[in-house]
Amino acid sequence: MNTADQALVKKMNKALILEQIIANAPISRAKLSEITGLNKSTVSSQVSSLLQKEMIFETGRGESSGGRRPVMLKFNRKAGYAVGVDIGTNYMIVVLTDLEGNIIEHDERDLDEEDIPATEQALIELVGLAIEKMPPSPYGLAGIGVCVPGLVDNAQQVVFTPNKPIHLIDLKNLLEEKFNVPIFIENEANAGALGEKEYGDASHLEHAVFVSINAGIGLGILMNGKLFRGVEGFSGEAGHMSIDFNGPACRCGNKGCWELYASEKAVFSSFLSNTEAPLHQIVKELADRDDPNMLKTFETFGFYIGVGLLNIIKTLNPGTIILRNTIVESYPMIVDSIKKTISSRSAKEALTDYQLKISSLGRIASSLGVSRIVIERFLEQFMNEMV
Repeated sequence: MNTADQALVKKMNKALILEQIIANAPISRAKLSEITGLNKSTVSSQVSSLLQKEMIFETGRGESSGGRRPVMLKFNRKAGYAVGVDIGTNYMIVVLTDLEGNIIEHDERDLDEEDIPATEQALIELVGLAIEKMPPSPYGLAGIGVCVPGLVDNAQQVVFTPNKPIHLIDLKNLLEEKFNVPIFIENEANAGALGEKEYGDASHLEHAVFVSINAGIGLGILMNGKLFRGVEGFSGEAGHMSIDFNGPACRCGNKGCWELYASEKAVFSSFLSNTEAPLHQIVKELADRDDPNMLKTFETFGFYIGVGLLNIIKTLNPGTIILRNTIVESYPMIVDSIKKTISSRSAKEALTDYQLKISSLGRIASSLGVSRIVIERFLEQFMNEMV
C-alpha cells in the first residue's frame, strides 16, 4: 500500500471513529473497536489524534464489564460554533449554535417587505451580535448559513425571491467579506426540512414533506431520508403551482398560484389594512374574543391549504406532511379544516395514508437547518484536512 492509500485509510478510520463518538457518546475505546471493526491499536491512535485536535474529550469512567472501568469519550460540541440566518419576507431570525445544534443565542427582527437596504443592514447587525456572544473555542466560527424564500441553485446563488427582492443582495460575497468565514445559502423550506430531520420530529422519517407557509409557500422534500433538490436545486416551489388557471397573476409569472390563496398574505391581508400591529397579534386578539370573521377566516385558511396539500399527497405520496406556520400552530381548528378539505375532495379508496404534523421546531426550523449545513461542512473539512 502506497503512502497516499495509507493516508486515505487513516482519514476514513478517523472519520468513522468521530462519527460513532458523535452518535453514541459517551463511549469507550473498546466499544468503538467493537462497533467499527477496527483493531484496538488503530482506535487508540485515532482517538489520541482527535483528543489532540480538541474535537473530543475524555469524561468520567463507565461501567466495568469485568476489568478496569473504561474512560469514556464525548464529542466536543463546544469546539466551534455556527450561525444560521432565516431571511423572510417580513422577518429575520438568527441563531448561534454549538456543533450539536444547541442554541447559544437567538434573535428576531421584523422587516419592511420592500426595504432591501434595511434588510441588508439588519443581516450584518444581527449576525455581528450573534458572533459577539460566541464563547471562546478551539475553532471559533465554523461558518454562516443563510436561507431565503425563493429559488437557490446548486451553486448557492439566489436566483429569484418573488415576494421580496432578496436576490438583489449578493449574500455570499457580502457575508464573506464582512466576516471572513465560509458562507452557505439554501432555500428556506429545504432548510426547514433539514432542521426537522436533524433536530425535530422527522429524524426517523424517510418520506416527508415540510410545508412552510408565510408570505409565500415552499416545500422541503425528504426522499429516502435525503433532501430532494431537483436538477438545478429548484424543487419544492409548490406555492407557484396553479390551482386556478384563470386566477390572478402572480409575481412568478404564473396565474392562480396556490400561495395567492393559501399564504398568510392572501388570507389575512384584510385584517392588516388599518393597523401596523404584527399579524400574529391581530389574529390572537380577534380569536381570543371569538370574532366571527376571524373564525371564518381560519376555516378559509385551512380550506386553501388543504386544496394544495391534496395535490402534494397525490403527486409525492409522502408518509408525513409537516406544517410550519405560526397561526396554524396556534389554532387546531385550522388543522381540522385542512384534514376535512383533504378527505372531502378524495375518494376514500384513493387517499393514501399520511400523517399531518405541526412543526416541532416552529419558527426556528429553517435557521437551525442552515446552521446544521454549516456544521456538516465544517466536520467534512476537518476530516479532509486531517491525515
